[in-house]
Amino acid sequence: MDSLPFAQRVGIVTGGSRGIGGAITTLLAEDGATVAVLGLPEDRERAHRLASLLNGAASRLHFYETDVAVYNRCQEAVAAVLREHGRIDFLVNNAGITRDHTVRKMTVEEWEAVLRVNLSGPFFMIKAVLDTMIQQEYGRIVNISSVVGEAGNFGQANYAAAKAGLIGLTKTVALEVAKRGITVNAVAPGFIDTDMTRAMPLAAIENAIEQTPGQRLGRPEEVAEVVRFLLDERSGYITGAVYNINGGWYM
Repeated sequence: MDSLPFAQRVGIVTGGSRGIGGAITTLLAEDGATVAVLGLPEDRERAHRLASLLNGAASRLHFYETDVAVYNRCQEAVAAVLREHGRIDFLVNNAGITRDHTVRKMTVEEWEAVLRVNLSGPFFMIKAVLDTMIQQEYGRIVNISSVVGEAGNFGQANYAAAKAGLIGLTKTVALEVAKRGITVNAVAPGFIDTDMTRAMPLAAIENAIEQTPGQRLGRPEEVAEVVRFLLDERSGYITGAVYNINGGWYM
């Protein structure tokens, strides 16, 4: 019997080549899962670099170029994973972008771009995998929301709206598939030490740390551990939940 807890499991992590997604991919692959990383063309090299750090687990990482903002591309990626690996046991909707401005200065294009990737993308991916999971009578879906979706944040109306909508999507799909052996949950990270956070103005980062009772940024690995817990087959009685991982920034 294979001692790796995710041996024989196959799943998808969108935006899984770096940051929180990279930490999730790494943990799952090290635990025996076959992980399909979905990303844009520029993510291919990042995925290869990530695989090179996995040592014995490197062969479990597979990159698929796609754009989650386009439903047909999501369908094609899911079909490719099924064709090559035979099943899909889990989906982690992690891919996301920011286009920060105050509402007065935010363009309609910036609003629509963030909603398309951060909210429509998870809907498209869930829709693409759901029939397979229903046929298997098993599935685990975790959506990466944000503390911003619960508390709001200056200059991030588009991002906050998308992440709040993702919580609503999580709860609704959880209700719809609860009897099918499929769980759907969300995690809402606070300010995590990733490229996206480091791109914020230094004053904003310092302010976030100051307002966090834990007095630090979170680590991607800390989010990955919670995601891994929710993807485990033993977590089957948890669905429709939102797990806050924010050092106490929002309670």
